[in-house]
Formats: sequence, structure tokens, C-alpha cells
Amino acid sequence: MRILVCMSNVPDTTTKVKFVDDFKRLDNSGIQWVLNPWDELALTRALELKDDPASGVQSVTVAHVGLAGSEPTIRKALAIGADDAIRINADAPDAYVAAAQLAEAIRNENFDMIFCGIESSDYNGSTVGGMLAEFLGCASVTCVSNVKMDAGEAVITRELGGSKEVVSIAFPFVAIVQKGIANEPRIAAMRGIMTARTKPIKVVEPQSFDSLTEVINYEMPKPRAACKFLEAENAAELISLLHNQDKVF
Repeated sequence: MRILVCMSNVPDTTTKVKFVDDFKRLDNSGIQWVLNPWDELALTRALELKDDPASGVQSVTVAHVGLAGSEPTIRKALAIGADDAIRINADAPDAYVAAAQLAEAIRNENFDMIFCGIESSDYNGSTVGGMLAEFLGCASVTCVSNVKMDAGEAVITRELGGSKEVVSIAFPFVAIVQKGIANEPRIAAMRGIMTARTKPIKVVEPQSFDSLTEVINYEMPKPRAACKFLEAENAAELISLLHNQDKVF
């Protein structure tokens, strides 16, 4: 049994981003790139399943749509424990193209389970997993907080607004994972970092797909307003500001 984990290469949340070309394109210079946190948790759960001999999982592969500059992040995923990687050599302009490129690259790879993080921390689109399943013609399950194996069958727990749903599903399928899929992301050990250098990254040339979206421009958030401090005993002024200035009530 084989698991594929789709991964995104995203800016570190502490990085100060800049835009160029009239705010139509992200300036990549000086950005610290990291493995998308949701994909990191998905990878951790995939490796936990592989570590369990009863699961039948034999290998974990990571896949990414990106240019050669994203390979250090792919190597991090390999250092954490993935066995190999697939890199589709394209800079996807939107989620539709990313999903289509992934589908074409893995269509004949015969993966049993495909894990996608619920969203990437840069665009927060939450759309690649569902579109990938549609392109592949297989089932998808959203809101996944746990995946386990029981007698050769995948048993999935879904978090649904305060309640839980447990379902079984036939292979292959796409699991769109969220909070709870793993307690903490797995940290790469020194041995993993050393072996990651020689693990294979298969580079696949992209297919031709038309983007369905066009970026008009990006906008930076407005600067935060100055914080006004009040004396602890001045409750009347606080109530007045909340009522008259901020219109809280």
C-alpha cells in the first residue's frame, strides 16, 4: 500500500512579503520558504501509518508543483521521513492548474491514499484536494481528523461542527486533512537529514493547462491603529470609547 502526500512550499509566516509589477506578483527575494504546516501534519500521519506494521503501508511519497527553487523544502519532507518525491516542474498560477498538474503526474502511479492539507498558509484556498480527486475520478473525504487501518480497510474520522462522523472508504481516495490528524509535526532527525540528500526526487515536465483565474492585484493589510491605554479605574471612558468610537454596542 502506498500513500502520497501533496505538499506546498509557502513563505514563513514571519517573513515580510513584498509585491512587484503593480502589486500583481509576489517578490520572491529574501523570502524564507517552509513546508506548509497542514501538509506537514498530513505527512506526519502518513509516516505514523507506515510505522505500524499492521497498516500495510509500505511507502510514503510527497508531490509538489513547483520550480527547482522549491527542492530544499522537498528535501525537508524527505528528511522528516518520506521515501521519495515527485516534483512537477511548473509554477502553477492557481489551484486549478496545480490540481491538474498533480493529477497528470500521478495518474499511473497507483497510490492507494492521497493526503492533502486542508489549505496552504499563503492563499488559504482549500480547493486543490477536491479538484485533484475530481481529475483522478476517485472519492474524496473532507474535514478528516484521523485515518487508521482496520482489517485492510481505511477508517476515517471527520470533524463536523462539534460532532464526529466515522466512515469507511474504498481505495483509492483523497483525504483532505485538518486539525487533529496529528498531534505535532514530526521533526527531522540528523539521520533523516543525512539520508534525505540521496533520496530520489522525480522531476516531471508539466502538461499544458489554462488558468481559470487572473490576478488583478494584491493588497497589503492596513496598518494597525495605535493602541490607547486607559487607567484601570477609568471604566467610564472605556465604555464611552467602545460605544461611541468602535460602535461595539
